[in-house]
Amino acid sequence: MAAPWWRAVLCRSRRWRDFSTSAALSRRTAPLGPMPNEDIDVSNLERLEKYRSFDRYRRRAEQEAQAPHWWRTYRQHFGEKSDPKIDIGLPPPKVCRTQQLLERKRVLRELRANVEEERAARLRTVRIPLEAVRAEWERTCGPYHKQRLAEYYGLYRDLFHGATFVPRVPLHVAYAVGEDDLMPVYHGNEVTPTEAAQTPEVTYEADKGTMWTLLLTNLDGHLLEPDAEYVHWLVTNIPGNKVAEGQETCPYLPPFPARGSGFHRFAFLLFKQDKPIDFSGDTRPSPCYQLAQRTFHTFDFYKKHQEAMTPAGLAFFQCRWDDSVTHIFHQLLDMREPVFEFVRQPPYHPKQKRFPHRQPLRYLDRYRDSHEPTYGIY
Repeated sequence: MAAPWWRAVLCRSRRWRDFSTSAALSRRTAPLGPMPNEDIDVSNLERLEKYRSFDRYRRRAEQEAQAPHWWRTYRQHFGEKSDPKIDIGLPPPKVCRTQQLLERKRVLRELRANVEEERAARLRTVRIPLEAVRAEWERTCGPYHKQRLAEYYGLYRDLFHGATFVPRVPLHVAYAVGEDDLMPVYHGNEVTPTEAAQTPEVTYEADKGTMWTLLLTNLDGHLLEPDAEYVHWLVTNIPGNKVAEGQETCPYLPPFPARGSGFHRFAFLLFKQDKPIDFSGDTRPSPCYQLAQRTFHTFDFYKKHQEAMTPAGLAFFQCRWDDSVTHIFHQLLDMREPVFEFVRQPPYHPKQKRFPHRQPLRYLDRYRDSHEPTYGIY
C-alpha cells in the first residue's frame, strides 16, 4: 500500500531542515584581521625572498613573532603576565658579528680544502676534540644553558628572590676522592656526603688584579627556618684565581643532609668584586660547629654588598643522606642526629561482607587477626 502524499511531503521538509541547520552550524565567522601568510603569492614561489642562511631566517622569525598581531598565541591566552626579571649579573660581552662570519667562513674553507678530513668524515673515522668543543660551548651558549638549569632547579627563586644572572665565568669544582679520583661538580649532578668530605678544588679564569668571593650554601638543609640556609664555605677577597690565598671568612663544613629529608641543593656562587670589601660582619669563628652561627641568607648577603660585587659564576650539586652524615652530627656538630620518617597510614578496608559475592580469592585475608602486612586492597 502506498504511503499518503502528505507523509512524503513532511519527510522531505524535515530532511531539508536538517541539511540547512548543519550548513549553518558549519559556517565559519570572518576573521578579525589578515591571516598569517595571506600576502604571500604562492603561485610563483621563485620570486620569493631567499634567506640563504638559518641565522637570517631565525632573525626574521623572531621579528615576526615579536610584532603585534590581532590574534594571540596559546601561551598569551592562558599564560599569566609575569614581571620581567632583574638581571644582576655581568654585562654581556660585545661580539662583532662581522668577525664571527669571517671566522666561520675561514674554518669552512680550511675544512673543504683538507682532503684527509673529508675522507675521514666519509669513512666515519674522524676524531672530534671534545675539549675544544667544550671550550666553544663554554664561550658561546653554555652560560645560557646553565642559567636555564638554575631556573629549573629554583636556585634564583630561593637565592635572589627571583632576580637572575647569566654565569659568564666558567666555574670548575671537583672533590678529591681517594688519591687519584676526582668527583666533579657540574650543574645538578649527585655528590654524596662521603665524596664531599674534604675541601674541593675550585678553578676559574680571572684577570690579574681582580678580586673574587666564593660561597657554598645549602638551600634546603636548615632544621628550624624553612627560608634560611646553612653556609658551608665562604672565601672572600680572593686575588685572581688563587682561592688558597683568599680570606676564609667561614671554614668549610661537609654536607649533612638529614636522614629522610631527600635531596638537598648545594650551590657554589662566584662573585666578582670591584674593590676589596670588609667582611668582618660575616666572619665566623674557626672551627665553627654551631648551626646557629652558620644560619645564612644569600639574598641579605648580596644586598649588603651589592654595590661592590656582582655574581659571575655558578655550579651546584645535589646531595642526600649516607652513613658519613651520622659521624658529622655526632662528632663535629655534637648533637643528636635528626631523622625524618614517613608515617604511613594503615590500609583502608571497607566493612567485611558476610557473603563476599564476586570478590577476590584473598578477600578474607584483609580481615585477619594478624600483624602481617595485608599489602593494601587486592
